[in-house]
Amino acid sequence: MTLLPGVRSATVDTDRLRMHLLESGPEGGEPLVLLHGNLSTARFYEHLMPGLGERYRVIAPDMRGFGDTEPKALDATRGLGDWADDTASLLRALGIDRPPHLVGWSTAGAAIAAYAKDRPVASLTFLDPVSPYGYGGVRADGSPVSPDFAGSGGGAANPEVVARLAAQDASDESAFSIRNVMRALYWSPTYQLPSDREDVLVAEVLKTLVGDDGYPGDTATSSHWPGIAPGSRGILNALSPKNCRWADLVDLDPKPPVLWTHGSADLVVSDASPLDFGVLGASGAVPGWPGEEGFPAQPMVTQIREVLDAYAAAGGRVTVEIFEGSGHGPHVDAADRWTEVLLTFLAGV
Repeated sequence: MTLLPGVRSATVDTDRLRMHLLESGPEGGEPLVLLHGNLSTARFYEHLMPGLGERYRVIAPDMRGFGDTEPKALDATRGLGDWADDTASLLRALGIDRPPHLVGWSTAGAAIAAYAKDRPVASLTFLDPVSPYGYGGVRADGSPVSPDFAGSGGGAANPEVVARLAAQDASDESAFSIRNVMRALYWSPTYQLPSDREDVLVAEVLKTLVGDDGYPGDTATSSHWPGIAPGSRGILNALSPKNCRWADLVDLDPKPPVLWTHGSADLVVSDASPLDFGVLGASGAVPGWPGEEGFPAQPMVTQIREVLDAYAAAGGRVTVEIFEGSGHGPHVDAADRWTEVLLTFLAGV
């Protein structure tokens, strides 16, 4: 593996699983842990690591189900609890006992909240996180549209994307290949990764554990539209509102400082995401939609804002930075500014 200058690679045996990680900065620095999201790996942070300075020991692991970490099943009934516990076990194995600064992108937003629920942290940075009520099939107040959380979980994945991941398709011949999914959904529509870097990240995503234990996870049928309900294994079921909820962040005591960064052009986490069955049904892409009352779009960004407003009202410190024109990954399509915002926030902790 050829890495950027100053970035190191290691594999660590923890008491839960064998984890691969990238690292930069001094071993005695303040721990800054960068957790990637769904269908990505630690290398989605690699370009930032040389610029994070000498104050921090920066650690970016490949999370369970992704990259070069041991491919163990994810228990979706715990939400992102496996990811939180894996992170804690990694820090123990590295001999780090200081409360870490945690950054969680997308899916990992729920993981860092789960970590903070049970352990002290220095700060939390939510980078375009999943809604505090999970992904799909909930109303504005976080209550499920259907009692079995229909419209969320492993069955919500596009089967063609899953098939192309399983086939290790690195091409750009289909809209459903990971290369084109990345271009369409990860970044701003006006942003293009350098071709060599895109090749690296495509190869990283193709390391995903595909199937019932990983991506997308198992599924169940439902008598409620759109006919699928969450299973108990794999990443999309962990994100289902049946299992994923971090709205109780408001109850943390003490309350670590929080930074929320969000790309205004994010299509994945949005009040009108094209991946949400409420939006797909209204557009006619999925037949039989029961209407706005029966299955509304999930207002994900509004839900995040309301929970963080409640956190601030309860005495927490919250910093918000919206990246105009950025997509789901402003740490990539606006990397310099995003790094500056993060370092400014951390300096004030």
